[in-house]
Amino acid sequence: MKFPDAANGSATRSYPSRDLFHLLAVVVAVAAIAALYFARIVLIPFALALLFTFILTPVVRVLERVQLRRIPSTLLVVLLSVAACGAVGWMVAKQLSEVANQLPAYKSNIKARLGALHWPANQSLDSASETITEISKDLAASPIASRPAGTAAAPSTVARSASPARPVPVEVVKAPALPLESVQSVLGLLGSAMIVLVFTIFMLIRREDLRNRLISLAGEGHLHLMTRTLDDASARVSKYLLLQFVVNTCYGIFIGVCLHFIGVPGALLWGVLAGVLRFLPYIGPPLGGMIPLLLSLAVFHGWTQPLLTLALFIVTELIVSNFIEPMLYGIHTGISSLAILVAAIFWTAIWGPIGLVLSTPLTVCLLVAGRHVPRLRFLHILLGDEPVLTPSSRFYQRLLAMDHDDARLVLENHLEGQTLEDLYDSVLIPALSLAEHDRHQDRLDDASQKFICQSTRELIEELWEPRGEEAGTVSESSDAAEPSAIYLTQPARARTAPSLNILCVPARDEADELVAIMLAQVLERAGHRAQCIPVDAAGEMLAQIRAAHPDVVCISALPPFAVPHVRSLYVKLRAQEPNLRILVGLWHFSGDPLKISRRLGLTGGSQTFGTLGEFIEELKAAPTADPVPVSTY
Repeated sequence: MKFPDAANGSATRSYPSRDLFHLLAVVVAVAAIAALYFARIVLIPFALALLFTFILTPVVRVLERVQLRRIPSTLLVVLLSVAACGAVGWMVAKQLSEVANQLPAYKSNIKARLGALHWPANQSLDSASETITEISKDLAASPIASRPAGTAAAPSTVARSASPARPVPVEVVKAPALPLESVQSVLGLLGSAMIVLVFTIFMLIRREDLRNRLISLAGEGHLHLMTRTLDDASARVSKYLLLQFVVNTCYGIFIGVCLHFIGVPGALLWGVLAGVLRFLPYIGPPLGGMIPLLLSLAVFHGWTQPLLTLALFIVTELIVSNFIEPMLYGIHTGISSLAILVAAIFWTAIWGPIGLVLSTPLTVCLLVAGRHVPRLRFLHILLGDEPVLTPSSRFYQRLLAMDHDDARLVLENHLEGQTLEDLYDSVLIPALSLAEHDRHQDRLDDASQKFICQSTRELIEELWEPRGEEAGTVSESSDAAEPSAIYLTQPARARTAPSLNILCVPARDEADELVAIMLAQVLERAGHRAQCIPVDAAGEMLAQIRAAHPDVVCISALPPFAVPHVRSLYVKLRAQEPNLRILVGLWHFSGDPLKISRRLGLTGGSQTFGTLGEFIEELKAAPTADPVPVSTY
């Protein structure tokens, strides 16, 4: 009887548990959305109160710093806020009534505007329209008109045709609202406003207590996580809402003042409306400018004032959206533009217009939770505006898709403002390391492996070609080396440090050779004479090293799969050249250098390096360091 392997059994058991977890997550998400929808009567006032709490908390803290206690500070701030909203509302209602009373006086001007907007008459189109109308009348004519001559009609039919009955139009008239219904609507709005007001006062007074209760829900083992999450969420939401309130208030004041000088009636009304509607993402600014534009068309006889009104809204919105908002609070939210749009649609579908206003603050809270809670990390990936793939991952992904042009574009974008050495260390070498991991785990087919290596080789040559215009002479030891070796030119301007003859040797495969080519290029730019030996059998490479007589040999390897080959090649090379200076490049290696050096058995002053930059710095620090002779007994 065969027993299943323990590792395979544990892996097999993990798949059902993982699927069960995903199913449970979907059920929880559906239940949460249903709860948000059906409990909106309670949740909407609570969310609005939380929104006002975030806005008013900084003001309350300022009053507390001037030795005013918590309750008086809260009541004073809330009272002043309600008074300011009431005063603005009364003035807006007054101007709205004045504008409504003046509308009949603009009736003639509106008719003239509509007449001026008509297109000139077109005879061919008019005749075609008349023809279609006549045909429609003929098709809809009574059967009596099309009856042949001499055919008698039934008496009843004649009687009905003699006195045709005209259809009576049916009109559905909605019954006027009863006074009791109007009172109930007003009382409902006032009741909702009072609930929001009470919630706001309570949250402002007991905000620390609410925070501590939320932290205690996570348990004592997650105090650090919950504290960071709540602090980050409160800081982001508070800054966003406060700055948005300031920006929209200044926006409304500026619009109102400009409309007043243009001469549009009710300038204060339209300024307040424009500032309030800007809290609605995407649709708020167009709605705020539409009514003043239509009113200017109705009031003024010429086109100057309407065009000025249109230009005012367009120019102001462009400046605020593209310059002021990103500069002030664009960095505080961290939400992508697509996520803001999707969140606006989602919350509007669940909570209506109030959900549209609350969409961005609620999405910020979800984003912060996804940033700090590991199980909710998908929210940070879906909603955030930060790149989720590193340049090396993007480059490798484009190579997996066999898209050479996009891969080159990733390198070109990353190369701006950086050196070739930084590009190799941060993009190309990590990408090749990812490819090596996938290759050894049988995730890459032969075609993908060949394309990745070939494309990377071509891109390395393309990146080096523009820097070869100031090429100097080829390495003096090229005559002694094999014809198959890859020689790189040396820029004459880089020959400032003592020049060394350096040989780059791949440890095992083509990926090691590609990094060796990069190292040779970087060494050439540093002023050394560098050449790379193509990957081959160990005996052939050792013969080329013996013939080249280098000052330094660098063994290039991508760990962890090339480590045994590095050790084998190092032992053979040390036995052949006991006094040769040998350096080992374990590229993109993040482990302990001392441990890996002992594992490789490095002796005689040999050491390992993880990046090209470290290798170059070592040559600058000890350009002519001689290794310690190796003991033979």
